Amino acid sequence: MLAKRSSSPNRAFKVADQIQRDLVELIARELKDPRVGMITLQSVEVSPDYAHAKVYYSVLVGDVQQTQEALDQAAGFLRSCLYKRLHIHTVPTLHFIFDRTPERAADLNALIAKAVASRSKDD
Repeated sequence: MLAKRSSSPNRAFKVADQIQRDLVELIARELKDPRVGMITLQSVEVSPDYAHAKVYYSVLVGDVQQTQEALDQAAGFLRSCLYKRLHIHTVPTLHFIFDRTPERAADLNALIAKAVASRSKDD
């Protein structure tokens, strides 16, 4: 009797990581939309059935709203480019989500620095 081969639990992480690396390259080289400024892809989460991928990004230079519109519009094009690069049966539909984590981290760092500065003045 043949044992059922289970898919590796790390496979989803590997696929997500590969999608992230490929998207970084594709956005930089293939996407000609001027609305997309300098962005950073923070992470990619792939659904268990590989049908959807949430792509979290932050904007370094450019307008967030315009970047979101451009990425949403380019999602189909980027997916077709991924299809040519990835060797998986289902290439996920891409959903771009703006990630405010870097902004929040900068705000917290500024608050901490302000608190430390005011504390050292008091001493």
